[in-house]
Amino acid sequence: MRRVAPARPGSALARMNAAGSNAVWIRRTGSALPWLVALLAVLVAIAVWFGLIGPTPAPPPRAITPRGDLAADEQATIALFQAVSPSVVYINTRAERINPWTRSVAEVLRGTGSGFMWDEAGHIVTNYHVLAGASSAEVVLSDHSAYMAELVGVSPDHDLAVLRIRAPRQKIRPVMIGTSRDLQVGQKVFAIGNPFGLEQTLTTGVLSSLGRRIESLSGREMEDIIQTDAAINPGNSGGPLLDSAGRVIGINTAIFSPSGAFAGVGFAVPIDTVYRIVPQLIENGKYQPPVLGIRINDQISRRLTAELNLQGVLVLGVEPDSGAARAGIRGTELGRDGPVVLGDVILEIQGRRVRSSSDLLNALEYYKPGDIVTLTIWRDGQQQQVQVELG
Repeated sequence: MRRVAPARPGSALARMNAAGSNAVWIRRTGSALPWLVALLAVLVAIAVWFGLIGPTPAPPPRAITPRGDLAADEQATIALFQAVSPSVVYINTRAERINPWTRSVAEVLRGTGSGFMWDEAGHIVTNYHVLAGASSAEVVLSDHSAYMAELVGVSPDHDLAVLRIRAPRQKIRPVMIGTSRDLQVGQKVFAIGNPFGLEQTLTTGVLSSLGRRIESLSGREMEDIIQTDAAINPGNSGGPLLDSAGRVIGINTAIFSPSGAFAGVGFAVPIDTVYRIVPQLIENGKYQPPVLGIRINDQISRRLTAELNLQGVLVLGVEPDSGAARAGIRGTELGRDGPVVLGDVILEIQGRRVRSSSDLLNALEYYKPGDIVTLTIWRDGQQQQVQVELG
């Protein structure tokens, strides 16, 4: 057997052997890759064929469950909103602003509120505080038509105001007026308005309490206020509070809230008060209640009657030729050098307790000029009754 000597390092033969060895390795590597790719393709095809891999099939469509008829109370609420909402308006108010450099006057948006149509003449009822400080007001109807309004009259003591618009007759939809004297805690109520500028918003709740007292912008207490948990927010002011028959039973006017937003306690001026005030605002531009013809002051009254342990209204003075003067009501004598001689202290009007000037004025509103009322007064250490004709 012939023995081949190994190639000398660096010789031509060594270089050829090295090249040949590399060539064989490259050839083997290149021939295995296509087979692996082909095998992988076959496996994928088999998997697809048998559904082992591939796109997830779409789920079958869900069946829609029939709704059926709405509940009776839902249908009633929908019908109420559809009937009353065309009568509710959106109020934009503007105020004049003077440019300190050019002295030019421009109107800027001041605030928003709500209101409702009172009669076919185009009168709109809202809150006084919605318009206070404004130079003009625009009324937007439910169909988004807008009209500049004229101010007819205001009563700050009752937070009431009346506007008027000149709109086509077919767009005027007066509300139905209810009563508030027969309301009961727990009955359903509905509020429609424009909270935060969101037009035609309906909220629901119950009548939470009756006979609340809140202070008006004039500082006078308003009585017989309705409390509700129907959501009332800024922008609801002036909108109607309705009973389940769709009648207006109050005007949404205020909320009690530490944060300034709805907290479950809203207040409305009762419609019986509105019904007394609004006709006078339309006719005279202001509300003129009947008067006794006396001068009073709560601070002085409390100070001078403190020692007598009385809760009433001290008469400081009597107007000449008034009903009080003709009835012999006595005023207080405030002498410079002599002692103060107290006048009559009014304790009741027609059996209704009177503890402050607000009580007195609120009590008188249930009467009209020419009516005769019976006053229970404290005079010379004893109670007595006096009849007075209201002016």
